[in-house]
Amino acid sequence: MRHEPAPLTRHLRVRRDRGHTVLEFRGEIDIAAAVEIVPHLDMATATPDARVVIDLTRVEFFDLSGLRLLYRARHRVTDGPGRLYLVCAHPMTLRMLRITGLSRLLPPWPTLDAALDKPEPPSGPV
Repeated sequence: MRHEPAPLTRHLRVRRDRGHTVLEFRGEIDIAAAVEIVPHLDMATATPDARVVIDLTRVEFFDLSGLRLLYRARHRVTDGPGRLYLVCAHPMTLRMLRITGLSRLLPPWPTLDAALDKPEPPSGPV
């Protein structure tokens, strides 16, 4: 039985799952929510080998502030050997990701299990 930790903020819950830090965004992700989330996002992506999943499953509204959070996380993680996965199945949010091109940079997974069960790419030179 998994216990769910209390949200850190009204809009964010952070937990560890299968070696990843899962940032579960909740509710309306607007400029006010982004201000609450940024310090936690920065903490989760602070190490070069961070393994982070951003889960948008419980998001009801997602605007440009939310897109900025995703770009910020991607930039911080892709500067090193870390990994960043996105979970999103909401049609309007997926549409925003496609229109902005972010879905090409950060392909969304339909469920948290699908993202966490993704095999790690082989290490070493390509």
